[in-house]
Amino acid sequence: MLKIFSFSLVFLSIYNFAQVGSDAILGKWISTDKNVAVNVYKEGNSFQAKIIWFDDTLGSGKPMNTQVDSENPNPQLRNRKILGMDVLENLSYNGSKNRWENGKIYDASSGRTWDSFAEMLSNGYLKVRGFWKFKWIGKTLTFKKL
Repeated sequence: MLKIFSFSLVFLSIYNFAQVGSDAILGKWISTDKNVAVNVYKEGNSFQAKIIWFDDTLGSGKPMNTQVDSENPNPQLRNRKILGMDVLENLSYNGSKNRWENGKIYDASSGRTWDSFAEMLSNGYLKVRGFWKFKWIGKTLTFKKL
């Protein structure tokens, strides 16, 4: 009986860790350079992120609630507001690597969309990498949970 109880406890612990691991990305995050904050949420089996705040003293200097996606390659999207815009889409959790992969990240300052992945660092920070074709051609942002 003790073996069954022990096995059940270990199984439930592993199951709960996997759930916490995949959902650890959820919530509000601010970049370590404090220029953008996002809310990561789950839609179906994929993870997305919306901009919830950014430093409006950067770039044009216009108030953040008036700044639009003027660099978007699609002219029909150039008037959408940056605040509230989805910038990270379709990340899926890879439990064997303990990271989120195969996503797309949009950079409103350039109008470019990059492949992306994210991983949790040992200090609890979230590292998000946007890259073009090769993982070493791109940019990494690090976020701290709010």
